[in-house]
Amino acid sequence: MNARDILDKLVAFPTVSRDSNLELVDWVEAYLADHGVTARRVWTEDRQKAALYANIGPEVEGGIVLSGHTDVVPVDGQDWDTDPFTVVEKDGKLYGRGTCDMKGFDAIALAAVPLALERRVKRPLQIALSYDEEIGCTGAPPMIDDMAGHLPRASAAIIGEPSMMQAVTGHKGTFGYWANFRGFEVHSSLMHRGVSAIMEAGRLIEWANRMNDENRTKPPSEIAAMFDPPWTTVHVGEIHGGTAHNITARDARVQIEVRAVPDETLESWDAALKSEIARIEAGMRAVHPDAGIALEPMFDVPGLQPEAEGRAEELVRRITGDNGSHVVSYGTEAGQFQERGYSAVICGPGDIAQAHQPNEYLTVAQFEAGQRFVTQVIDRLCA
Repeated sequence: MNARDILDKLVAFPTVSRDSNLELVDWVEAYLADHGVTARRVWTEDRQKAALYANIGPEVEGGIVLSGHTDVVPVDGQDWDTDPFTVVEKDGKLYGRGTCDMKGFDAIALAAVPLALERRVKRPLQIALSYDEEIGCTGAPPMIDDMAGHLPRASAAIIGEPSMMQAVTGHKGTFGYWANFRGFEVHSSLMHRGVSAIMEAGRLIEWANRMNDENRTKPPSEIAAMFDPPWTTVHVGEIHGGTAHNITARDARVQIEVRAVPDETLESWDAALKSEIARIEAGMRAVHPDAGIALEPMFDVPGLQPEAEGRAEELVRRITGDNGSHVVSYGTEAGQFQERGYSAVICGPGDIAQAHQPNEYLTVAQFEAGQRFVTQVIDRLCA
């Protein structure tokens, strides 16, 4: 099978994050087995999903990891011109859910397996496919930890998120919580005797606005200046709650996230958020002792730090000829590889602007550029 055949097959599996990815994993495992390659699975607790990785070539250190995720975002409510789970080629574009983010890269990586075997690579090609990247990068950490115990250490990890085949060497770290506010109901004419969960949640939202205003006005550091925007952002994406117009709200639920520039730690921002939560909660309990706030973790994704003389960056730049400085404000699994001791870089086909969109597409030109890139990765593993 060539890369395009594999892309057609991968897209046909509707691996939306809320559903299982096991049919795709079964297929990939069988594909690898057909080439004499044994894969290893890393299961979720309920065994409804699995990550999968494999070593192609000799069991020696110094290989290269090609890493992707298997899950895609939903198509619910999106207006598609074609079947999202069938690749349709038109006007030089490959339409389908996940063609860009990021089954295009997954297909290219898998298509390289027989080439690596045929060329008898001297250092291994390692394929790593995770789950649940789209809902907080929760599938990669247990996979990477398992790889450390079963595979020889690779010299570089290339995470194939869409970057137009440029070397992206940094991204913001991010974490998110649901903040669950519990108030005390009274008639709104006596609101001073009650605790409105919604109005208290408003204090947290106001804190987020204040942090953004302060961060925006601070002179950015050299690293922060590379990002758009060049500061740490605090964002409230959802709020739910309330009973009626004349009752102080018993419950409110707020989703809050922080995206920190690499030279500001997630730990310090987590502490700042929890300090503000504690301050608000103290005011609520001064009115009624049963009121309070419970934090429910959603995700925690470390940033990707630009590396001094990083082997992954050097490899990608040598192949692509790209000498520009590229960073992104969204999170990826690259920071999780780096946190666990890998030299990591982001480089993959496609434009991130197409990710998650109706009529998502990957241009044929970018798909072919990705194939040429991975062929040169194999060349270096043979050297």
